[in-house]
Amino acid sequence: MKISINDHRKIHAIQEEFNAAFPYLKIEFFSKPHGSGGMSSKKLMKSSSKTLGECRTVHNKGSITISPELTVDELEQRFMDVYGLSIQVFRKSGNVWLETSVTDGWTLEKQNEQGRELSEG
Repeated sequence: MKISINDHRKIHAIQEEFNAAFPYLKIEFFSKPHGSGGMSSKKLMKSSSKTLGECRTVHNKGSITISPELTVDELEQRFMDVYGLSIQVFRKSGNVWLETSVTDGWTLEKQNEQGRELSEG
């Protein structure tokens, strides 16, 4: 899948596209990146009504290709390196969303499958 990135797109539009491909995962946008393997502070989470232009430091236009084989680490790094966007992937576990920081080396496919098992199990 490809997600178009430009300053006028709203965060919620990016989140909806990502969630359509990975129903048991979601991405949240933050004002600052978290340390490797660390957790993101909820206080730094950006509102889904904000535009990407309001949340980033690098104002490149383009698209980001997201495949199931991509690891969470790789996805988060791509958003940061190319577009200056700090994101964090969350996995559904029953009725709650867990930050994937401990399992950032897993692929999106494995994360999504784990979320499905934990939510439907």
